[in-house]
Amino acid sequence: MATEAPPVLTDTSHEGITIVTINRSSRKNAVDSLTAAKLYEAILAFEANARQKVCILTGTGDTFCAGADLHSVAQSRDDTPADNLQPVSGRNLGPMGPSRLIVQKPIIAAVAGYAVAGGLELSLLADMRVAEEGSVFGVFCRRWGVPLIDGGTVRLQAIVGLGRAMDMILTGRPVHAQEALTMGLANRVVPKGESLKEALAIAKQLIAFPELCLNTDRRSCYYSAFEASSFQDAMSQEFNAGRKVISAEAIAGAAAFSKGSGRHGSFKEFSKL
Repeated sequence: MATEAPPVLTDTSHEGITIVTINRSSRKNAVDSLTAAKLYEAILAFEANARQKVCILTGTGDTFCAGADLHSVAQSRDDTPADNLQPVSGRNLGPMGPSRLIVQKPIIAAVAGYAVAGGLELSLLADMRVAEEGSVFGVFCRRWGVPLIDGGTVRLQAIVGLGRAMDMILTGRPVHAQEALTMGLANRVVPKGESLKEALAIAKQLIAFPELCLNTDRRSCYYSAFEASSFQDAMSQEFNAGRKVISAEAIAGAAAFSKGSGRHGSFKEFSKL
């Protein structure tokens, strides 16, 4: 009897890089409750592993993720909500899995084909989205009365602005790769079949940088976007967090620069301090 393929695959064969892959190509990588739980576990395991510095989230086949598995949703009962349909409580499991997290280390989405509905929301979990030519983003769940409950109304407007977010959310129209690039939804557009390769190249660049400084600046961005109570609060958090980096990394970095490293915008001779 054939063993059913796991819904989520984790690959740590690239030093310091975790690749998390939704593995339900027969369902266009749509996420059911089991897949949601496995995605959540995979992202938490990445966060907890000090040797893993950057995560890449992708899907098998020619689709990133078509959203929630509506076949599974149609069979659900109101009186017995699944584990992934519980109210928000801190960083708990969301309908699509890790959607309630601000992941503690860099994450890149490698997007092929469709990233729609909950799949769009999963892509928004990432700091950057590498989209292949022909890929499509969209709130396709508009057609079926399925709401955005995995951060779509929260993260999308922070990334592309309120007006563009409202266009996507209200109309449910498809947004193709090049338009996604112009609005800041996609950070790179690459030929078909090249998204994972490009995401790996970016990840390798990131892990070459001093880690504490990189993650401190990253967290300050998220604090400013989602948690700060005022401009002064955001500025204060940035300063206090950044000050801790100075003795740990910045002094050594300044010394390396004074000796000629990284001048004239070159990163070729850069190495971790």
